[in-house]
Amino acid sequence: MNFHTRKWVKPEDLNPNGTLFGGSLLRWIDEEAAIYAIVQLGNQRVVTKYISEINFVSASRQGDIIELGITATEFGRTSITLTCEVRNKITRKSILTVEKMVFVNLGEDGLPAPHGRTEIKYVKDQFQDDDAGS
Repeated sequence: MNFHTRKWVKPEDLNPNGTLFGGSLLRWIDEEAAIYAIVQLGNQRVVTKYISEINFVSASRQGDIIELGITATEFGRTSITLTCEVRNKITRKSILTVEKMVFVNLGEDGLPAPHGRTEIKYVKDQFQDDDAGS
């Protein structure tokens, strides 16, 4: 799993218990997962279709630096399935896991459209493809 995005837990991210508010964390996850899907599918028109059970494993507090890890687990004809883990950057302690997130690729008409992808595309491979076209 690749951990690219890091967030610093600030006072405005806390719930009344003084820990990270789940709604803030879920917003960050949905945004990060959508960006990941966009990059993988090469299309800015993707929508969240499904998010499985969310497992809050441990709390995060003000001042913590957390990191979000996302990876593709399956490519459908018009969809991509991801898994997610959020952990404390310093201690590596897991904060949250999401087993399954499904995003759907849309065409210009706003309807599901085939994307033609079958495997994870890494940044290094994207640059190689760009160089080959020059």
